[in-house]
Amino acid sequence: MNPLLPLFILSSLLGFVLLISIIRSIRIIPGKTAMVVERLGKYNRTLEAGFHVLVPFIEKVRYKHSLKEMAVDVPAQDCFTQDNVKVRVDGVLYLKVIDARRASYGIIDYRYATIQLAQTTMRSVIGRLELDRTFEEREAINGEVVKAVDEASDAWGVKVSRYEIQNINVPPGILEAMEVQMKAEREKRAEIARSLGDMESKINYSQAEMEEAINRSEGIKEKRINEAEGKAQEILALSRSAAAGIRKIAEAVHSAGGLEALNLRISEAYIEELSKLARKDTRLVLPMDLTDMRTILGNIKTMLEE
Repeated sequence: MNPLLPLFILSSLLGFVLLISIIRSIRIIPGKTAMVVERLGKYNRTLEAGFHVLVPFIEKVRYKHSLKEMAVDVPAQDCFTQDNVKVRVDGVLYLKVIDARRASYGIIDYRYATIQLAQTTMRSVIGRLELDRTFEEREAINGEVVKAVDEASDAWGVKVSRYEIQNINVPPGILEAMEVQMKAEREKRAEIARSLGDMESKINYSQAEMEEAINRSEGIKEKRINEAEGKAQEILALSRSAAAGIRKIAEAVHSAGGLEALNLRISEAYIEELSKLARKDTRLVLPMDLTDMRTILGNIKTMLEE
């Protein structure tokens, strides 16, 4: 047996182990991934995407983190509202690692810690709201949870971007009462809408009647004004024609034979009026003798001459 054979086997074994160690010390890190390297049990550096070589037997990859944003399911939990109604709330938390070193050494399990913190914050926020407001202010609740968890997780090298409530479950009895309340509210709004419609209809009808009455009165007013103006024009025309007739009569009286013609016309008119008065069973008391035509004509002549 060759005495060098054991030495050769030992050297070959050591070389193989060294080769394996060198191969294992080569690290190709994909994108959005970070590895924390420790040297002799102490933090040394953080490796990001690319090609890296570690010192065999001295350096070791201790932690590996994904830098992508991840969705973490927050389990359902029982919460009590301000009016002592128990609701069951669950949601989804979105977070990502921004500092691999703090995520490795700042806390043991940042995922578990953020979930617990989100649940406790949710219970605190729900406890300050009444049941009806928990459905109306979901955005505000999400914002408060994100703010509280993000402030606490900053020391862990974790960034919480948003939180979304998935379900808010209430007991069946409370749900039935809410449905009855919602039905009553809808009926109330419908009744108010109908009453407002009736009121508007009556207002429109009364306004139409008022406008009609105003238009009618304006029409009557215009009619009376037109009639009055017509009568005034008529009276004015009659007075003008009467004045013109009187002037003609005056001119005729002062002309040759005018007075005799006037006496004749007066006599004819006088006799015509007497014939109207001379009716059966008619009795009149007159201040002068109507049969004395000469005296009457003399009086009229004297009046005209004056």
